[in-house]
Amino acid sequence: MYFFTADEHYNHAKIIEYCDRPFSTVEEMNEALISYHNHVVGCNDITVHAGDFAFGTREEVEPIIKRLNGNHIFVKGSHDRWLGKNYRFMWRKMIEDQFVVVCHYAMRKWERGHHGSWQLYGHSHGRCPPVGLQWDVGVDCNGFTPLSFEKLKTIMSYRSIESESYFIYEDSNVDHLHTDGDSCI
Repeated sequence: MYFFTADEHYNHAKIIEYCDRPFSTVEEMNEALISYHNHVVGCNDITVHAGDFAFGTREEVEPIIKRLNGNHIFVKGSHDRWLGKNYRFMWRKMIEDQFVVVCHYAMRKWERGHHGSWQLYGHSHGRCPPVGLQWDVGVDCNGFTPLSFEKLKTIMSYRSIESESYFIYEDSNVDHLHTDGDSCI
């Protein structure tokens, strides 16, 4: 089974304050996140981490990965220097006839979005509401727990592809195309 999560921020002490996480120390947070992960993810499952997995070097991060159940796919976020400069910023896959696009950042348009694909993201820590068939899979808005593909199917069954309305804004002699949707980050 596939699971999706983001913004764990292992080894990042200041994230406790920034996101008002209910932990006293980074060690307590790390242990809790590992426990929540292992409670839902089995040894043969695959977890897609949509960025900002951890602070530190590869040598500091690998012991955490080894303690997590399952296999792992990482998408680079804004703090994942341990992954290297040329690591993937997006992951795409067809799962059970559902096309899924994973990026650390919320998008307003994504591959096959107009055909019902999902876009899963993090980065905003719950501060960027999803549009259409999008969902913030970050730990701060999902009980610090990865979301299963099955859970996401239920969530997405209550959402729909939103059509955007466009209007023309005339400024001097130039026409600009704008959307009247919310913008994030």
